[in-house]
Amino acid sequence: MTKTDNIAAVLLEDETLRDGLQVESRIFSLEEKLEIFRQLAKAGIRRIQVGSFVNPKKVPQMADTEDFIREIRLQTNGIDLISALILNDKGLERALECGVRHVSMSVSISNTHSLKNAGKPAAEALQGMAGLIRQATEAGMAVRAGLQCSFGCVYEGAIAEQAVLDAVAKLASAGAAEVNLADTTGMGNPLAIGRMVSQVKSAHPGLLTSLHLHDTRGLGLANMFVGYQAGVRTFDVCTGGLGGCPFVKGAAGNVPTEDAVQMFASMGVETGIDLKKICATVGALETMLGRKLPGRMKTVLEAEQ
Repeated sequence: MTKTDNIAAVLLEDETLRDGLQVESRIFSLEEKLEIFRQLAKAGIRRIQVGSFVNPKKVPQMADTEDFIREIRLQTNGIDLISALILNDKGLERALECGVRHVSMSVSISNTHSLKNAGKPAAEALQGMAGLIRQATEAGMAVRAGLQCSFGCVYEGAIAEQAVLDAVAKLASAGAAEVNLADTTGMGNPLAIGRMVSQVKSAHPGLLTSLHLHDTRGLGLANMFVGYQAGVRTFDVCTGGLGGCPFVKGAAGNVPTEDAVQMFASMGVETGIDLKKICATVGALETMLGRKLPGRMKTVLEAEQ
């Protein structure tokens, strides 16, 4: 049994440096990213997704991902895992060149979203990603396979559960060690989350399952709790509630790291993350961005002082 299978602990993967920054118009410098990374590590974050190997013309915030990863490889004390996102063969090539050993490889279940996000129909993107997963695992990489829009698409509406289950099976057979069900559009609800997680776990009992939840409609924490009840022990979060997909209209951020820490702590579930320190990181981000972020716990702590 792994640490993240233990009912007394969850693993929160912080995606501030990737999902959190990718939709920001203000370009963060390499030194600013390094400072955010250091603060996340000091707060007790053990797994960080630090960037994505995507077209810098489409997502300029990620243009320095290689340089950033080379710098932080020297600063990984306390971090169990550094990960990055890959969407295509060029991204895999770039990841291999800079020595990334763990990658998230993600495709969309929605055909319309896939065309906007990856420039390919969903079926073609899924087939290609299965091949890329095989290449990555053969090169010694650990792969987490992500399925975007698993709980609905703003362009197409409801997504058939069987389509998600079929895609999970395909990616697992290609060699993915973990499947990440992503509520990219924030259309998921607790019943849908619990039902899908239960079906995936029943069909693939040896496959790690994680959740990537956006708080677009205010159900992020509720969906996270139901996922936990269904047996998920790894969740994606963003400090302050940053994040969003540039190809989803009306997209909002991820579940705030600090709010997830508080929720699990209130239930006696260990995350290993210091709430005050992660809230200090929220403050630093708010200063950099010049606006208040949607997470709640920084405001709560300030009111208690």
